[in-house]
Amino acid sequence: MALSLIIFDCDGVLVDSEIVAAEIEAEKFAELGLELSPGEIAERFAGLTLARIVEILTEETGVRFPDNFVDTIERESDRRLAKVATIPGVHEMLDRLDLPRCICSNSMGNRLELMLRPAKLWDRFRPYVYPAREVGTKRGKPAPDVFLHACAQFEVPPHEAIVLEDSVHGVAAAVAAGCRVVGFTGGRHTHTGHADSLTEAGAETVISRLADFPATVEAFSDWERV
Repeated sequence: MALSLIIFDCDGVLVDSEIVAAEIEAEKFAELGLELSPGEIAERFAGLTLARIVEILTEETGVRFPDNFVDTIERESDRRLAKVATIPGVHEMLDRLDLPRCICSNSMGNRLELMLRPAKLWDRFRPYVYPAREVGTKRGKPAPDVFLHACAQFEVPPHEAIVLEDSVHGVAAAVAAGCRVVGFTGGRHTHTGHADSLTEAGAETVISRLADFPATVEAFSDWERV
């Protein structure tokens, strides 16, 4: 089956930001009496917006979060993520890919530019950077909308798009959109059972090194959907 578009998640796929965000959230949750390790946060909530995480924890624990809680974390995240490291091998991987490509992320556009520009990745994707909450229906993952938006912009049917995702929620969103999906476990937030979770969510295969992605894209052109 021919492929016409490659879609990347950003956090935990292009830049190693998921664990940084989880560390900040763990610190701030602890101040409210919620003891969650960065690993637990990454495992449970990777791919979700912070506002949604707060909603879930409020429902589960009854803890009342301050009105400015999300804004406080976002400001601290901007400070730390401006220096976030790239996932090893990202530029070499992009050099080997010929298909059109874009980014679909739950992060806001200003955060994406903040992380990607210092890493010299912004110009490798712009203007094809789609923050889920700023385009189309403005619904974030696990809704499939941002992937459908990207496919529409490139005039590509979803089954001709291949997505690289590191979170269960992102994989589920891409599957719901009708895209082919590869799971990725190469970020520092990876955990025991991560690959199995991505497979259960619908990833057709899982890789742990970006160096393996170009060959996987080529192979998917010959694989029938599972």
